[in-house]
Amino acid sequence: MARDSVIDIKDFQDSTEYKRDLGIIEAVSIVIGRIIGSGIFRTPAPIMALVGCTSLFGLVWVLGGIVTIFGAVVYAELSAMMPRSGGPYVYLKMAYGPFWAFLRGWAMFFVSETASIAAVALIFGEYLNALWKVAFHASFSQMTLYFIALITIWLLTVVNLFGVSLSGKVQNVFGAIKVVAVGGIIGVSFTSWSTGSLSNFASPMWPDSFDGSTFLAIGAALRYAFFAFSGWEGATYIAEEVKNPRRNLPLSLFIGIAGVMVLYLGANAAYIYQIPAGEIADSKWVATDAMEVALGATGGILISIAVMFNTFGNVSTQILCKARTWQSMARDGMFFKKFAELSKKHKTPNNALLGQGIWATVLLTFAVMAANSYETIIDFFSATSTVFNLMVFGSIWILRKKYPDVNRPYKAWLYPWSLIIVFVIYAVFFVITLMTTLIPSLIGLVLTSTGSIYYYFFVYRRKTIG
Repeated sequence: MARDSVIDIKDFQDSTEYKRDLGIIEAVSIVIGRIIGSGIFRTPAPIMALVGCTSLFGLVWVLGGIVTIFGAVVYAELSAMMPRSGGPYVYLKMAYGPFWAFLRGWAMFFVSETASIAAVALIFGEYLNALWKVAFHASFSQMTLYFIALITIWLLTVVNLFGVSLSGKVQNVFGAIKVVAVGGIIGVSFTSWSTGSLSNFASPMWPDSFDGSTFLAIGAALRYAFFAFSGWEGATYIAEEVKNPRRNLPLSLFIGIAGVMVLYLGANAAYIYQIPAGEIADSKWVATDAMEVALGATGGILISIAVMFNTFGNVSTQILCKARTWQSMARDGMFFKKFAELSKKHKTPNNALLGQGIWATVLLTFAVMAANSYETIIDFFSATSTVFNLMVFGSIWILRKKYPDVNRPYKAWLYPWSLIIVFVIYAVFFVITLMTTLIPSLIGLVLTSTGSIYYYFFVYRRKTIG
């Protein structure tokens, strides 16, 4: 490691200014909390609308889960080797240098991660709307949904200002609710024999034809499946606040992802058992519709409440985890200086939390003007996220060459095949994303590229001249 700089050495060590108040239970809760949000309750509809049959619907979800598992295999090695807050930002910095790490962080802040906070907050509002509609036979206006999402973002931002210990307890509560809610959908659906039907799995089971358009439909549908599984790397963002991170971070990834994959496959099977494919494709609130079929209005009310808890908790987890990236960047002198400061009392990145809330509000304001706000947000950041995911996955190969002697408590399973599989699937997915959502993808990529201007004037020149 003769080439290591001071920053390099620090990033391989366990020392930190944060408080290590999170154990394995909290870490697993954060992984589950980051994954189970709006996706499993909202994305089945656009996925089914794209593929149009139950076999390809199932294939999309299985592919999403497999790719997530192989991605976690790569992340497990990286997080155990470098237990630093900021997750992918740290891995990119060590593999490619500060510019690409900065650009990924810039994209996360201005394109993907704050947009995800806004998207899930909108779904919280949508399911509150579903509950209101079932109970009072009236719907909210788009402006009402906007204010519900806005209040959600800022309420949970304020909660996260008062210490990670409190936030960790919140994650445990909501993590348990999420598992119970999705498990409840599965249990109720498959025990409601009088309303469900196995014939729904064949309505239709296969596409009319297998051709290029079928392949494109699968790729486009994966955009929503990947979003539903997104956030699985959440615990790596708060690595410096996890006890025994070299053991607990990889463990939390595998336990959390395996559990969520089982729940997701079960929930989607439950939806199909209760609702034919064509109705799923047209359903904005598929979980509520499925439970209404199984239990009547009472089922719709109960599941709407459960989904509200799920999405509310997911927004809280996202706010908690992502602010640590902005703080890590600022600590390295590569982002807004104020974001580097930690609260003297709570040791939380409060300035980063507040800045994150402000930009999430901006994205929410623009997204709510679109007819399909939720899908618009996902289309906006999918291509950008894929580029940087490919770079993070590739960093494991670079770091093995660059730092062969660094302690690696965990080594990626089936390497290099695990890396090759996830890399190829993501690369194909990126091409299909550009083909199917060119304009939103280009907007996200252009906004990301503006980071190079900031980097040149406020990072590179400052370091060079200074």
